Amino acid sequence: MELRAFAEQLLLEGSLEAKLCPPNNSLTDEAPGESFRPVEPSRPANLQFAPRRTAPAMPAAPAMTDPEKRAVAHHIMANHELQAVEVMAFVLLAFPDAPQDFRFGLIEIIQDEQRHTRMHAERASMLGLDFGDLPVNCYIWKKAQDYHSVLDYLSGLPLTFEARNLDHTVEFEQAFLKAGDKRSAALMRRIHEDEIEHVRFGIEWLRKLKPDTNDDWTTWTDHLHWPMRPEKSIGNDFQHDARLAAGFTPEFIEQLRSIDSE
Repeated sequence: MELRAFAEQLLLEGSLEAKLCPPNNSLTDEAPGESFRPVEPSRPANLQFAPRRTAPAMPAAPAMTDPEKRAVAHHIMANHELQAVEVMAFVLLAFPDAPQDFRFGLIEIIQDEQRHTRMHAERASMLGLDFGDLPVNCYIWKKAQDYHSVLDYLSGLPLTFEARNLDHTVEFEQAFLKAGDKRSAALMRRIHEDEIEHVRFGIEWLRKLKPDTNDDWTTWTDHLHWPMRPEKSIGNDFQHDARLAAGFTPEFIEQLRSIDSE
Protein backbone atom coordinates (compact mmCIF):
# COMPACT_ATOMS: atom_id res chain seq x y z
CA MET A 1 0.00 0.00 0.00
CA GLU A 2 1.27 3.46 -0.86
CA LEU A 3 1.71 5.89 2.02
CA ARG A 4 -0.39 8.44 0.11
CA ALA A 5 -3.25 5.96 -0.23
CA PHE A 6 -3.16 5.35 3.51
CA ALA A 7 -3.27 9.09 4.21
CA GLU A 8 -6.21 9.44 1.81
CA GLN A 9 -7.98 6.60 3.62
CA LEU A 10 -7.64 8.45 6.92
CA LEU A 11 -8.95 11.71 5.49
CA LEU A 12 -11.37 10.88 2.70
CA GLU A 13 -13.12 7.71 3.84
CA GLY A 14 -15.98 8.68 6.09
CA SER A 15 -16.18 5.73 8.46
CA LEU A 16 -14.57 5.71 11.89
CA GLU A 17 -13.40 2.16 11.21
CA ALA A 18 -11.36 3.35 8.21
CA LYS A 19 -9.84 6.18 10.21
CA LEU A 20 -8.78 3.86 13.01
CA CYS A 21 -7.52 1.02 10.80
CA PRO A 22 -3.70 0.80 11.03
CA PRO A 23 -1.63 0.38 7.86
CA ASN A 24 -0.33 -2.96 6.75
CA ASN A 25 3.37 -3.74 7.14
CA SER A 26 4.25 -3.09 3.50
CA LEU A 27 3.77 0.67 3.14
CA THR A 28 5.83 2.24 0.38
CA ASP A 29 6.38 5.89 -0.53
CA GLU A 30 7.26 5.61 -4.20
CA ALA A 31 4.41 7.82 -5.46
CA PRO A 32 3.84 10.68 -3.00
CA GLY A 33 2.01 12.67 -5.69
CA GLU A 34 1.17 16.37 -5.74
CA SER A 35 0.37 18.51 -2.73
CA PHE A 36 -3.26 18.15 -1.66
CA ARG A 37 -4.85 20.23 1.12
CA PRO A 38 -8.43 19.14 1.91
CA VAL A 39 -10.48 21.76 3.72
CA GLU A 40 -12.24 19.21 5.93
CA PRO A 41 -11.89 15.49 6.57
CA SER A 42 -14.70 13.10 5.73
CA ARG A 43 -16.38 11.89 8.93
CA PRO A 44 -19.42 9.83 9.85
CA ALA A 45 -22.63 11.79 10.46
CA ASN A 46 -22.38 11.58 14.25
CA LEU A 47 -18.83 12.96 14.28
CA GLN A 48 -19.23 15.88 11.89
CA PHE A 49 -17.66 19.06 13.21
CA ALA A 50 -20.28 21.02 15.13
CA PRO A 51 -20.91 24.76 14.82
CA ARG A 52 -18.71 26.93 16.97
CA ARG A 53 -19.44 26.88 20.71
CA THR A 54 -21.91 23.99 20.49
CA ALA A 55 -19.57 21.19 21.60
CA PRO A 56 -19.43 20.64 25.37
CA ALA A 57 -16.61 22.18 27.38
CA MET A 58 -14.13 20.00 29.23
CA PRO A 59 -15.48 19.30 32.74
CA ALA A 60 -13.46 20.82 35.57
CA ALA A 61 -11.30 18.52 37.67
CA PRO A 62 -13.62 18.53 40.74
CA ALA A 63 -16.50 17.36 38.52
CA MET A 64 -14.67 14.13 37.65
CA THR A 65 -16.21 12.47 40.68
CA ASP A 66 -19.30 12.15 38.47
CA PRO A 67 -18.94 9.20 36.03
CA GLU A 68 -21.02 11.10 33.45
CA LYS A 69 -18.52 13.98 33.53
CA ARG A 70 -15.61 11.55 33.13
CA ALA A 71 -17.38 10.07 30.11
CA VAL A 72 -17.67 13.56 28.62
CA ALA A 73 -13.95 14.15 29.22
CA HIS A 74 -13.01 10.92 27.43
CA HIS A 75 -15.39 11.77 24.57
CA ILE A 76 -13.74 15.17 24.10
CA MET A 77 -10.26 13.65 24.24
CA ALA A 78 -11.22 10.94 21.75
CA ASN A 79 -12.10 13.72 19.32
CA HIS A 80 -8.79 15.47 20.01
CA GLU A 81 -6.93 12.27 19.19
CA LEU A 82 -8.99 11.68 16.05
CA GLN A 83 -8.21 15.21 14.88
CA ALA A 84 -4.51 14.47 15.43
CA VAL A 85 -4.84 11.43 13.12
CA GLU A 86 -6.50 13.61 10.51
CA VAL A 87 -3.99 16.45 10.81
CA MET A 88 -1.06 14.06 10.42
CA ALA A 89 -2.69 12.55 7.33
CA PHE A 90 -3.19 16.11 6.06
CA VAL A 91 0.53 16.80 6.54
CA LEU A 92 1.46 13.68 4.57
CA LEU A 93 -0.71 14.86 1.67
CA ALA A 94 0.15 18.56 1.89
CA PHE A 95 3.93 18.05 1.98
CA PRO A 96 4.77 15.11 -0.32
CA ASP A 97 8.36 16.35 -0.65
CA ALA A 98 9.08 16.04 3.08
CA PRO A 99 11.94 13.65 3.95
CA GLN A 100 10.87 10.03 3.79
CA ASP A 101 12.20 9.35 7.29
CA PHE A 102 9.87 12.07 8.56
CA ARG A 103 6.92 10.66 6.61
CA PHE A 104 7.41 7.11 7.86
CA GLY A 105 8.01 8.39 11.39
CA LEU A 106 4.69 10.20 11.20
CA ILE A 107 3.00 6.92 10.24
CA GLU A 108 4.21 5.40 13.52
CA ILE A 109 2.79 8.31 15.49
CA ILE A 110 -0.51 8.11 13.62
CA GLN A 111 -0.86 4.55 14.88
CA ASP A 112 -0.41 5.80 18.45
CA GLU A 113 -3.10 8.43 17.86
CA GLN A 114 -5.44 5.80 16.43
CA ARG A 115 -4.90 3.70 19.54
CA HIS A 116 -5.47 6.71 21.81
CA THR A 117 -8.75 7.45 20.02
CA ARG A 118 -9.91 3.89 20.57
CA MET A 119 -8.83 3.96 24.22
CA HIS A 120 -10.79 7.14 25.00
CA ALA A 121 -13.81 6.02 22.98
CA GLU A 122 -13.90 2.64 24.72
CA ARG A 123 -13.53 4.21 28.15
CA ALA A 124 -16.30 6.73 27.41
CA SER A 125 -18.51 3.85 26.33
CA MET A 126 -17.80 1.96 29.54
CA LEU A 127 -18.93 5.08 31.40
CA GLY A 128 -22.15 5.22 29.39
CA LEU A 129 -21.37 7.52 26.45
CA ASP A 130 -20.72 6.29 22.91
CA PHE A 131 -18.25 8.22 20.77
CA GLY A 132 -20.38 10.48 18.60
CA ASP A 133 -23.18 10.95 21.13
CA LEU A 134 -22.07 14.55 21.72
CA PRO A 135 -21.17 17.39 19.32
CA VAL A 136 -17.43 17.67 18.60
CA ASN A 137 -15.27 20.66 17.75
CA CYS A 138 -12.71 21.17 14.98
CA TYR A 139 -10.15 23.38 16.76
CA ILE A 140 -7.04 21.26 16.12
CA TRP A 141 -8.03 20.60 12.52
CA LYS A 142 -8.71 24.26 11.75
CA LYS A 143 -5.31 25.29 13.07
CA ALA A 144 -3.70 22.87 10.57
CA GLN A 145 -4.97 25.05 7.74
CA ASP A 146 -2.23 27.49 8.76
CA TYR A 147 0.53 24.91 8.21
CA HIS A 148 2.41 25.91 5.06
CA SER A 149 5.59 23.98 5.80
CA VAL A 150 6.68 20.97 7.82
CA LEU A 151 8.22 23.39 10.33
CA ASP A 152 4.79 24.99 10.78
CA TYR A 153 3.37 21.56 11.57
CA LEU A 154 6.18 20.66 13.98
CA SER A 155 5.82 23.96 15.79
CA GLY A 156 2.03 23.85 15.91
CA LEU A 157 1.14 20.27 16.75
CA PRO A 158 4.03 18.31 18.35
CA LEU A 159 5.64 21.29 20.05
CA THR A 160 2.50 23.12 21.13
CA PHE A 161 -0.58 20.87 21.31
CA GLU A 162 1.28 17.70 22.26
CA ALA A 163 3.74 19.53 24.49
CA ARG A 164 0.79 20.98 26.40
CA ASN A 165 -0.55 17.46 26.69
CA LEU A 166 2.56 16.55 28.69
CA ASP A 167 0.93 18.61 31.43
CA HIS A 168 -2.72 17.82 30.71
CA THR A 169 -2.26 14.06 30.80
CA VAL A 170 -0.84 14.31 34.33
CA GLU A 171 -3.57 16.73 35.37
CA PHE A 172 -6.27 14.33 34.18
CA GLU A 173 -4.47 11.36 35.70
CA GLN A 174 -4.56 13.07 39.08
CA ALA A 175 -8.20 14.15 38.68
CA PHE A 176 -9.24 10.60 37.81
CA LEU A 177 -7.28 9.18 40.74
CA LYS A 178 -8.99 11.60 43.13
CA ALA A 179 -12.30 10.39 41.70
CA GLY A 180 -11.28 6.78 42.39
CA ASP A 181 -11.14 5.91 38.68
CA LYS A 182 -7.87 4.00 38.42
CA ARG A 183 -8.64 2.72 34.92
CA SER A 184 -9.01 6.20 33.47
CA ALA A 185 -5.91 7.33 35.35
CA ALA A 186 -3.85 4.46 33.92
CA LEU A 187 -5.07 5.36 30.44
CA MET A 188 -3.79 8.92 30.89
CA ARG A 189 -0.42 7.69 32.17
CA ARG A 190 -0.01 5.50 29.08
CA ILE A 191 -0.81 8.41 26.79
CA HIS A 192 1.58 10.64 28.75
CA GLU A 193 4.45 8.27 28.00
CA ASP A 194 3.53 8.24 24.31
CA GLU A 195 3.35 12.03 24.23
CA ILE A 196 6.94 12.28 25.42
CA GLU A 197 8.01 10.36 22.32
CA HIS A 198 5.77 12.45 20.06
CA VAL A 199 7.26 15.66 21.38
CA ARG A 200 10.72 14.15 20.97
CA PHE A 201 9.88 13.46 17.30
CA GLY A 202 8.85 17.10 16.95
CA ILE A 203 11.96 18.66 18.47
CA GLU A 204 14.32 16.29 16.66
CA TRP A 205 12.81 17.10 13.27
CA LEU A 206 12.67 20.81 14.03
CA ARG A 207 16.43 20.66 14.63
CA LYS A 208 16.99 18.76 11.38
CA LEU A 209 14.95 21.19 9.27
CA LYS A 210 15.60 24.57 10.89
CA PRO A 211 18.09 27.10 9.48
CA ASP A 212 21.58 26.65 10.94
CA THR A 213 21.51 30.24 12.16
CA ASN A 214 18.39 29.74 14.31
CA ASP A 215 18.10 28.14 17.72
CA ASP A 216 15.20 25.87 18.72
CA TRP A 217 13.21 28.61 20.41
CA THR A 218 13.46 31.10 17.55
CA THR A 219 12.50 28.51 14.95
CA TRP A 220 9.54 27.33 17.02
CA THR A 221 8.13 30.78 17.71
CA ASP A 222 8.76 31.96 14.13
CA HIS A 223 6.55 29.13 12.85
CA LEU A 224 3.63 29.60 15.24
CA HIS A 225 0.54 31.21 13.72
CA TRP A 226 -1.76 33.28 15.90
CA PRO A 227 -3.47 32.41 18.19
CA MET A 228 -0.78 29.74 18.68
CA ARG A 229 1.96 31.13 20.89
CA PRO A 230 4.43 29.73 23.45
CA GLU A 231 2.05 29.91 26.42
CA LYS A 232 -0.35 27.60 24.55
CA SER A 233 2.17 24.79 25.06
CA ILE A 234 1.90 24.94 28.86
CA GLY A 235 -0.73 23.41 31.13
CA ASN A 236 -1.39 24.04 34.81
CA ASP A 237 0.99 21.35 36.12
CA PHE A 238 4.29 22.06 34.38
CA GLN A 239 6.13 18.79 33.72
CA HIS A 240 9.81 19.73 33.69
CA ASP A 241 11.15 16.17 33.65
CA ALA A 242 8.84 15.08 30.84
CA ARG A 243 10.08 17.95 28.68
CA LEU A 244 13.67 17.07 29.49
CA ALA A 245 12.96 13.42 28.57
CA ALA A 246 11.43 14.62 25.30
CA GLY A 247 14.68 16.32 24.34
CA PHE A 248 14.13 19.97 25.22
CA THR A 249 17.27 21.71 26.37
CA PRO A 250 17.36 23.10 29.93
CA GLU A 251 17.55 26.58 28.39
CA PHE A 252 14.39 25.99 26.34
CA ILE A 253 12.56 24.70 29.42
CA GLU A 254 13.60 27.73 31.44
CA GLN A 255 12.22 30.02 28.73
CA LEU A 256 8.93 28.13 29.01
CA ARG A 257 9.01 28.42 32.79
CA SER A 258 9.53 32.19 32.53
CA ILE A 259 6.31 32.40 30.50
CA ASP A 260 4.53 30.11 32.95
CA SER A 261 5.43 32.38 35.87
CA GLU A 262 4.25 35.60 34.24
